[in-house]
Amino acid sequence: MSLNRREFMHVLSMAAAAGMLPGTAKAMSGKGGMAPLDTMEQAYNLPMKGKVRILHITDTHAQLKPIYFREPNVNLGVGPWEGKLPHVVGHHLLKRLGIKEGTPEAHAFTFLNFQEAAELYGKVGGFAHLKTLLDRLRDQAGGKQNTITMDGGDLWHGSATALWTRGQDMVEASNILGLDIMTGHWEFTYTEEEVLRNLSKFKGEFLAQNIRVKEDALFGDEYPEMVAKYNGIGLYSEDEARPFKPYTIKEVNGERIAIIGQAFPRTANANPRANFPDWSFGLREDELRDLVAKIQEKEKPAAIIMISHNGMDVDHKMASRVPGIDAIFGGHTHDGIPTTINVKRPDGGICYVTNAGSQGKFVGVMDLDIKNGKLVGVDYHLLPVFSNLLPADKEMEAFLTRLYNTKYDKNIIESRNPEYYYNKDRLGKTYAEILSEDLGTAPMVLYRRGNFIGTWDQICVNALREEHDTQIALSAGVRWGTSILAGDKITMERVMDQTSMTYGETYRSEMTGAQIKDMLEGIAENLFQKDPYLQSGGDMVRVGGLDYICEPNAEFGKRISGITLDDGTKVEPNKKYTVAGWAQVDQVGSGRLMWDVVADYLRRHKGDLDKQLQKINRPTLKGVKDNPGIEDYEGKLI
Repeated sequence: MSLNRREFMHVLSMAAAAGMLPGTAKAMSGKGGMAPLDTMEQAYNLPMKGKVRILHITDTHAQLKPIYFREPNVNLGVGPWEGKLPHVVGHHLLKRLGIKEGTPEAHAFTFLNFQEAAELYGKVGGFAHLKTLLDRLRDQAGGKQNTITMDGGDLWHGSATALWTRGQDMVEASNILGLDIMTGHWEFTYTEEEVLRNLSKFKGEFLAQNIRVKEDALFGDEYPEMVAKYNGIGLYSEDEARPFKPYTIKEVNGERIAIIGQAFPRTANANPRANFPDWSFGLREDELRDLVAKIQEKEKPAAIIMISHNGMDVDHKMASRVPGIDAIFGGHTHDGIPTTINVKRPDGGICYVTNAGSQGKFVGVMDLDIKNGKLVGVDYHLLPVFSNLLPADKEMEAFLTRLYNTKYDKNIIESRNPEYYYNKDRLGKTYAEILSEDLGTAPMVLYRRGNFIGTWDQICVNALREEHDTQIALSAGVRWGTSILAGDKITMERVMDQTSMTYGETYRSEMTGAQIKDMLEGIAENLFQKDPYLQSGGDMVRVGGLDYICEPNAEFGKRISGITLDDGTKVEPNKKYTVAGWAQVDQVGSGRLMWDVVADYLRRHKGDLDKQLQKINRPTLKGVKDNPGIEDYEGKLI
């Protein structure tokens, strides 16, 4: 029997009333003064307002199944960016956007009442539910032929299955999803040949105007031979040294739409160059300006849009400096902002800058109102993907079942270090068997997202310190990683969400106090530099066993002070300290892989994890008490 949406909701509500559904499904009814989930139903009814519909997802980080994801309570803007979106959180954000507290939208876009709201409304995302929503939005636009579906990168990375298949699972999933366009960032942390192999199987177009093939590669033998294996993918234009197509033209509903790709410009700074020795990255603003002018003259499009992995502040600045771009669909900074930032261009026009969050939690929908071949306005929505409201797509579900029934074998490569290519303890088990292992119970909400350390990060640094017997531990300030509710199981899959990457080796070393301060200053400069073009992405390094004071608005070299060990001992500049870490960019650590280190830590502390997390190494923050980018900070504010 097939039910329409109204019938499905009626049956679901009756079942919930009869106590026949699990707690997350009962979210329809609401509790504690919070609006019921079905108030979101109308948001998914979006008849097209215009001629062309753009659908946008980004930074899904290979999260194929529904998850929980807590938005940040710290997303500081400094200098001219203070108080500007996306650097507004919590109640400040609700007030700015006119969103009522205690609603599904408030839960989706803020960290407020996270545990209670997540228990009520259930999980978000999941590609089977995402596919259902995308198909519905396409139908409401008059059919897929009136739409363009784009992904902003970080699609192939962030889960165990993505690592074990080297991104191939995500290529297949994105083909089922119906992606037309994508660009990249973490995609390039696989090897070049793996990138080309995956792109050869992708049914859409990969765009990146800001990547070049290095001269040595062009004039050598190895790179052209590798490209030839994949029918020319990886050398779009030898004359311009372009490995990938910079833009494409889509004929949609009788209108010509130009789409430009902008991959993460600082990939070579943030990730191992050894994985992409033949490619160079950059902002390349001048080349972008020339490309837009060329497109305007040659293609005569109704609109020029960009799929970007710059980060929202960089997109904002770029929109203000490059004439002719009508809209930027951004990624990288994981900002779920349900409105456009309207930026005045140098030519007097408006560029609509957006960002669509992460983890498959949102779908951006922009309808282009085009009259007489010209864009005259847009209608934009950022829709949270509440899994309980969206039936799972059967084709995607079947794919997921096949994937999780795959057996782990010796062909898997988990590491750059041959000693850890595969884990013999996992051999012969299915992905589902490995990932469902119960490693303990979360004593509090476990999360990562935010400028500074989260509870998941504390588990990571604690595990590193135990593994390598060090005074201090360092963990990269990456944004990806799902959340776990207090009282829920911590499974191996959730550990892999936090840690799986192609360079997950751990290490032990020594650093002087002066080196530790310089390291903290350098990362703080990257994060709080007032010029977005000089930021390299990511958040503040997470530290274990170490406390410090951070003044984000200070100048470079003066942001970090008061560095002490956990016991209050002052860190001396000339003294050496033992340090553990992981994910080295320029070296390959000799230690075990991070996910196995964390998993063993959780196994050891299954009965006392609450005690292990009594202290979170949150830095003391100075000079940001009134900044709307911080709320309910659990560290000290001075």
